[in-house]
Amino acid sequence: MEAQELREAYIDFFKARGHAQIRSASLVPENDPTVLFTTAGMHPLVPYLLGEKHPAGTRLTDFQKCVRTGDIDEVGDASHLTFFEMLGNWSLGDYFKKDSITWSYQLLQEVLHIPPELLAVTAFAGDDDAPKDTETAEIWEAQGIAKDHIFFLPKEDNWWGPAGQTGPCGPDTEIFFIDKTKKPCGPECRPGCHCGYYTEIWNNVFMQYFKDKDGKFTPLKQKNVDTGMGLERALRVVNHVETVYDTPLFQPIISKIEELSGKKYADNMKAFRVISDHMRASTFLIADGVVPARMGGGYILRRLIRRASRYMSQLDVEGVRLAEVSEVVIRDYSKAYPELEANRETILSTITAEEEKFHSTLKKGLRRFDEVVANNGDCKVLNGEEVFHLYDTFGFPVELTRELAAERGYTVDEEDFQKRFKQHQETSRMDTNQVFKGGLVDHSVETTKLHTATHLLNAALRNLIDPDIRQKGSNITAERLRFDFNFDRKLEPEEIAKIEKYVNDAIKADIPVVCEEMTLEEARARNAIGVFDNKYGEKVKVYTIGDVSCEICGGPHVQHTGELQGFKIQKEQSSAAGVRRIKAVVGKFD
Repeated sequence: MEAQELREAYIDFFKARGHAQIRSASLVPENDPTVLFTTAGMHPLVPYLLGEKHPAGTRLTDFQKCVRTGDIDEVGDASHLTFFEMLGNWSLGDYFKKDSITWSYQLLQEVLHIPPELLAVTAFAGDDDAPKDTETAEIWEAQGIAKDHIFFLPKEDNWWGPAGQTGPCGPDTEIFFIDKTKKPCGPECRPGCHCGYYTEIWNNVFMQYFKDKDGKFTPLKQKNVDTGMGLERALRVVNHVETVYDTPLFQPIISKIEELSGKKYADNMKAFRVISDHMRASTFLIADGVVPARMGGGYILRRLIRRASRYMSQLDVEGVRLAEVSEVVIRDYSKAYPELEANRETILSTITAEEEKFHSTLKKGLRRFDEVVANNGDCKVLNGEEVFHLYDTFGFPVELTRELAAERGYTVDEEDFQKRFKQHQETSRMDTNQVFKGGLVDHSVETTKLHTATHLLNAALRNLIDPDIRQKGSNITAERLRFDFNFDRKLEPEEIAKIEKYVNDAIKADIPVVCEEMTLEEARARNAIGVFDNKYGEKVKVYTIGDVSCEICGGPHVQHTGELQGFKIQKEQSSAAGVRRIKAVVGKFD
């Protein structure tokens, strides 16, 4: 089965059951920018899972592009990916467990054609907060899943949320494919085990409780269903292949790398997998407006491109060739994601420029390696600190350092390097998890004010500085907003003063903030700010602030601008090439 065939079959299945198809959101969260990237299918729908009305209704379905970066260094094995797609269907206060499970089973049988005996499912085992989810188990059994294929697992395995200290949460049921070509690792083997006997392919979350600040769980008035099926994993199962890299999604990319390198995938699996995964992710990120930079999402993009380039060098590919790999991604994914073809030139030029910069950095790293060896004296072991510095600063994989060291009769302090490397990984994961967590839960009064302030700031920049200014990214915490925009020079002090006055005049006017649902055509006719491509569904929310601002947005916003009290720019600086950044706060100022 091809990827597009599965996407269409999934969407058609749920459309036939009353679901409206919504388009994939951007990898850079639209107007909810407290996160780096969209990391799950449910991420763009958080406001609606929390109770806001969705323009498309209460039954939704889509395929969503996602990026997760906590395990970049693990990519290259049989399972880890940074970029992936999630097939999803949602009920926003509509159907619940019975319909969700019944339809999931039907799709597994009618679309994926997986025999019931090769399926295992889980349900929540119950604890002091919520009872054992026997209802879910009974529904699965009624579908035809054998009792000994239904596993009750504790909260750490079968409970979603809340994303923060408080919020919606509830039990989930996970669906696993049983790989009969493998054997269970032992009598305790169960779904969730990492031996490979069970592969998770789908997860249905039943948001039926609210956890308050005291840790009490109470039933929600609006009970939601949030499901997610990994496209790559599902393709692996239905095509009966060993790994996701053996699916039709990756084979054309791998063939291109074989052509460029003159080497075989079977002999260089890790290098081929890293390049394939990282170029998929990089291609999609650039299409959604991310540019290589020293911080944030731009830093992640830079790291992906440079890691892919390292592995191209290991395959003895000469010159700057990653863009040729990206062209395969653009060709094969553009039907599902037209923004790739629309941004072809930007994607390819960005990748080429970054790879050229990295080649220059590699030369500096080789000089640094020579210095390390020269300074090592009679000691024939390179210490872990220096080896990690070569990795972290110059992009040298430890394999390259080890090889260079061996050529000169040196070895590497592997234990010290691994200790530092693991500390680095853990820090990266913590940072990634914290960023994602903030984006899901922080819809406080303060962040709502700052969210509205970004609309006023955007309007000020376009009206006072340049009508072609567009938002290139932002980040909102309870303390301040950060707004990135395309502009090729530093703002002058008098320009910053004018921007502050423009926003503060709008605040003093206490203008109503009006939300309306309309079609894309109606939004375009209103001159609403938005990228009129495939980001939006048939209906959108448009927030209008008098004659100051009109933007497509998912919210949340204040009801009147006066609630912001005041606006002050703290800093204006460069974010990346051709991108400036403003940090600002709202509140009372003397």
